[in-house]
Amino acid sequence: MIDTLLEVRIKDPDDFLKVKETLTRIGVPSFKDKKLYQSCHILHKKGKYFIVHFKELFALDGKVSTLSDDDIARRNTIAKLLAEWSLISIVDVSKMGNIAPMNSVKIVPYKEKHDWCLESKYTIGIRH
Repeated sequence: MIDTLLEVRIKDPDDFLKVKETLTRIGVPSFKDKKLYQSCHILHKKGKYFIVHFKELFALDGKVSTLSDDDIARRNTIAKLLAEWSLISIVDVSKMGNIAPMNSVKIVPYKEKHDWCLESKYTIGIRH
């Protein structure tokens, strides 16, 4: 399973927390109740870093996962954004595959994060 994950590099170990925080503000919105469901996480495993969709994390835990091509495309779009913002670099761009349209994700600006309920469907380090 780890071979299918999108490996990335960060310039500095301190960047890990920047990427982690940024990912809390990127996801699928519910405008009705101003909730943002985080789509992706940064995973540090065996000295490597990966941008992973939360459904990939469920699969890694051996749980039932409904990971779809659209989920992977959304992950790829988010990774591409992080790379454009110079927060990460993608190790093997050929693994990117499909990219979802930008209107499939919402980016909550840092200054507006207190206006939104930021919700994660997966917490790394907690058995699900």
